[in-house]
Amino acid sequence: MNRYFLTLVLTVLAALPASAQLLSNGKHSDSTDRFFQIESWLPTPTESRLASGAPGPRYWQQRADYQIDVTLDDQNQRLSGTSRITYRNQSPHTLRYIWVQLDQNIFRSDSDSATTRTAPSFNSRVPFNTMKSILARESFDGGYKIKSVSDANGTAMDHTIVKTMMRVDLKSALPPGESTQFAIDYEFNIVDAKLIRARSGSEYFKEDENYIYEIAQFFPRVAAYTDYAGWQHKQFLGRGEFTLEFGDYTVSITAPKNMVVSATGELRNADEVLKPEWAERLNQAKQSEKAIFVITPEEAKENESNKSRQTKTWVFEAKNVRDFAFAASRKFIWDAVGVDVDGQTVMAMSYYPNEAEPLWSKYSTESIAHTLQIYGRYSFAYPYPVAISVNGPVYGMEYPMICFNGPRPEEDGTYSKGTKYGLISVVIHEVGHNFFPMIVNSDERQWTWMDEGLNTFLQYLAEQEWEDDYPSRRGDPEKIVPYMRGGNQRPIMTGSEEILQFGDNAYGKPATALNVLRETILGRELFDFAFAEYARRWKFKRPTPSDFFRTMEDASGVDLDWFWRGWFYSTDHVDIGIDQLRWYKIDSGDPDESAERKRQERDKKEPTLSKKLNADLPKRITWQPGLKDFYNSPEYDPLKAEEDDRKAFQKFLDGLDSDERGLLRRKTNFYVVKFRNHGGLVMPIIIRVHYNDNTTEMITLPAQIWRSNSRQVDKLLVSDKEIVRLELDPRRQTADVEYGNNFWPPKLVPSRFKLFKDAKTKNPMQKAEAKKKSKSKKDKADDEDADESDKSDKAESKNDDEDDKESDE
Repeated sequence: MNRYFLTLVLTVLAALPASAQLLSNGKHSDSTDRFFQIESWLPTPTESRLASGAPGPRYWQQRADYQIDVTLDDQNQRLSGTSRITYRNQSPHTLRYIWVQLDQNIFRSDSDSATTRTAPSFNSRVPFNTMKSILARESFDGGYKIKSVSDANGTAMDHTIVKTMMRVDLKSALPPGESTQFAIDYEFNIVDAKLIRARSGSEYFKEDENYIYEIAQFFPRVAAYTDYAGWQHKQFLGRGEFTLEFGDYTVSITAPKNMVVSATGELRNADEVLKPEWAERLNQAKQSEKAIFVITPEEAKENESNKSRQTKTWVFEAKNVRDFAFAASRKFIWDAVGVDVDGQTVMAMSYYPNEAEPLWSKYSTESIAHTLQIYGRYSFAYPYPVAISVNGPVYGMEYPMICFNGPRPEEDGTYSKGTKYGLISVVIHEVGHNFFPMIVNSDERQWTWMDEGLNTFLQYLAEQEWEDDYPSRRGDPEKIVPYMRGGNQRPIMTGSEEILQFGDNAYGKPATALNVLRETILGRELFDFAFAEYARRWKFKRPTPSDFFRTMEDASGVDLDWFWRGWFYSTDHVDIGIDQLRWYKIDSGDPDESAERKRQERDKKEPTLSKKLNADLPKRITWQPGLKDFYNSPEYDPLKAEEDDRKAFQKFLDGLDSDERGLLRRKTNFYVVKFRNHGGLVMPIIIRVHYNDNTTEMITLPAQIWRSNSRQVDKLLVSDKEIVRLELDPRRQTADVEYGNNFWPPKLVPSRFKLFKDAKTKNPMQKAEAKKKSKSKKDKADDEDADESDKSDKAESKNDDEDDKESDE
């Protein structure tokens, strides 16, 4: 390789972002500076986004208000509507077109989601549900049918559809500070969400011929236009969710007359659509301490049988939200309770069919209330008037003020522990999304972890305040160890659609990282203050990762670049081990003390094997005693202190002051522990020291101890006690992946295996013979049954005669 080419390669590598460098390498390098400041990797601060991580005086974001009229066709599972959009250009830029998201187009056969979907794993056995789903996708006529796009005067507007995006060309350029209006008429078929996995859709109940509809992404939504990326018009592939603008919504939903509709926002025509008794119970629920039924299970059951073709329209209004969703069904039970949030009453409400009982009435609304209270403590008070959980075909999906959740009990009403806690957890998680990203409005299409990871972290905190030993799936560091130990990873700071092992990467790892940051790095007080500051700063605004990183450092006063670098920009893992322990004591120099110590060490030392075997050999000096001299006499002791040594030592003492002489007399123990970083991710070293008097001490060495050498480090421990044992990370708080090297002396950590007996299978001849014998036994059993039947008939006849006889008497 010539010098010019080498220089070029090094220049290109230096220009790569950290994640690219780490991915291209894949290994932990001794020369890598784990404490390199990542400021050069982050966007340059501006007056829109300050170096502190706060929004600046020139921060801006766009706004889109919606007036939507939709009709739900329950006969054909179809939705049609008109969306009237008022778009406000609050940027400093002039716009000539507006991009709109057509998320339903993901169900078109030519969508990028469909054409880039890889083949399923076909084994010798394929579940029926899998095959049904594959065929349903092939036959479903999905996607928007755009009937028209027109301006405020009804004049047609030019528009171009690019798969899940549509560009609407403006008649005239839209300057800063101005607004424009346009309308879109559309319709689409509602996907069967039990067959085709989706974020919204329908579920059919064959027994009573009813549907539950959970409807979202049901109107063309304006794409986000941002200061950091311009238009966010990446294609919707399914994983990377949504990046949207805030606005006010008025939505009219026309549905069959006897359907119950729940939606984002507040119901504005309750007198028209609610039965008087429902409205009365809803008012009672506002003052109740526990959830009460607005629609009872019995009323919901009765409602199922009423298939009226008449319709009624439910009108909802929502202020300052970034999206809108609704649910509708004849099957809904409805319960509600008022929750006090900083002096304001928020209505926590759940909608579910009888098939969800008794699980839902016990846990859903309580989980909503719990979420609002716990999340509010760590961020800000919930600002909306309602929070809703709906049971239907979607296992877990969030929208402003409403979320869709799936767990149900068995048909007999029983449920497993997993189902119970699955419901509580999914409700906490999806309601929690109101905070992140429905209010702290991060870009989900680009950075999944900013909403899922932060929300999963707060979900863990909320779960731990539900009951002791709550079975949280994520959050505790030891839960992420299998993922961190394994391969096939990409950094957290990877685009949403390119993530590998999505759940662990976007949910589990960032949630664990924040837990480690809170419990081990910053401590709860510093972390909670900084995290709440981030939430308050970016409430109803759109933060980026750099805003989060900078705010956490700004508010905590702690340099965390090394932490973001390791946990978010690399695939390194934590594996710190104890390589060696060396023990030192002060040698006073006293010749008598030294001689006695050496004598004791000599006497305790076991002789070598050769010396032991040679002990009985005849020695020449035994039969030639004249060979003996002074060095063979008892007077000679090589360890004996000489008088000259004593005088020299006394002279040395005379030259010392009292403090120096005191140091010589100390019996202090000095231990040098060699730690090795096998995993590459630098972390604090947390040691539990066990002493010979049965006491212990916890010692935490900050992560900066690795700043000079990220591969290994020696640490001096000073104690008047003797160390008998060392244990690293005893509380499993750093996600260390290798437990076996955390001990000195080394500790054997057993793994277990099970014994089994090979089962010998029969050959075809044996199977045929067994079948013949089985048939023969069956025929014989049938004959015996016939005989028994005859005997039974005779016995019954005799009993009947006896009964008649008793009756006559």
